[in-house]
Amino acid sequence: MRDEGRVARECVEGYLYSLPPLQLLIFRRPPSRGSIWVPVSGKVEPTDRDFESALRRELVEETGLDAPERVLPLDWHVPFRADNGETWRLHAFAVEVDAAFIPRLSPEHDLAEWVSPAEARRRLHYEDNRAAVDRLVSIVRASPPND
Repeated sequence: MRDEGRVARECVEGYLYSLPPLQLLIFRRPPSRGSIWVPVSGKVEPTDRDFESALRRELVEETGLDAPERVLPLDWHVPFRADNGETWRLHAFAVEVDAAFIPRLSPEHDLAEWVSPAEARRRLHYEDNRAAVDRLVSIVRASPPND
């Protein structure tokens, strides 16, 4: 019997968005990493207090963003099989930023672009990314903005 429940590594991903209108900032990996479109993502490190602090560290590392307007858990915990065969799990967040935000790209990405949710769904490489966009859209539309 396979051990589907054992998670070897926790990961986070952040879907940056702005309002109004609802737009998402997506990132393209360089050719050496497949030229695929993805959200900000990374592994939870032992020094991270919790999943949100891991996400905030990844946001700074990958985009230079150190003060998002708000961070909303998407209550999206997706197990997946890593390249090494282990089961890892993603914890997804919606990250509100000003529409004028221009990311400082790390070597993990070669391009970032603001797009509509429909375009994000079209471009994002992984099915769980597309499902997370759908979840973000429903949560953001139901959640009043900060005053």
